[in-house]
Amino acid sequence: MHKPFGVLSQFTSEPNSRWDSLSDWVDVPGVYPAGRLDADSEGLLLLTANGRLQQRLTDPRFGHWRTYWVQVEGTPIPSQLEALRQGVVVQKQRTRPARVEPLTTACWQALPEREPPIRTRRSIPTTWLKISLTEGRNRQVRRMTATVGLPTLRLIRHSVDLMDGGPPLSLDNLGSGEWRAVTANEQDRLMALLKRPARHRSTSQP
Repeated sequence: MHKPFGVLSQFTSEPNSRWDSLSDWVDVPGVYPAGRLDADSEGLLLLTANGRLQQRLTDPRFGHWRTYWVQVEGTPIPSQLEALRQGVVVQKQRTRPARVEPLTTACWQALPEREPPIRTRRSIPTTWLKISLTEGRNRQVRRMTATVGLPTLRLIRHSVDLMDGGPPLSLDNLGSGEWRAVTANEQDRLMALLKRPARHRSTSQP
């Protein structure tokens, strides 16, 4: 599923919440998200009824790289990007090494505008980054970029690497709010994950 802005990563609505829940967008009983995105974030959610698969995809011991397209306020300098790559202290705990690089212009220009649009200041430029992590602490990407002086304006999870040599699961061909069933090949790859032990985490740049 391509989760839109303003949707909670759960099927139960919160009392008096201004946010939608997944049940407002997906009419499939018995599934739940493998991992989560904050309501003010967008992007890829894998919905499953398989508890073992959910654990396999979200446990950082298995080192699944999750890639985010992140619009930040300001123009990064090399030292800020290197700090993100090496890990920064967030809530008294250092983050694991990340993969960080500028997002290509073709990628971010092809994105539809967020609804509602982000708030920008004309006097301050914005920059798109591609950030990949193997962990998913609460609001981690936003806290990381803020720590190095690059506040996040828009956050989109683009892909999840199954670490099996095949293409990552991604948002390709999914518009905001759309979802699809996995293909037979994707299903086989996901089930194969349950037979594989944890692998050594790689921290090299792509």
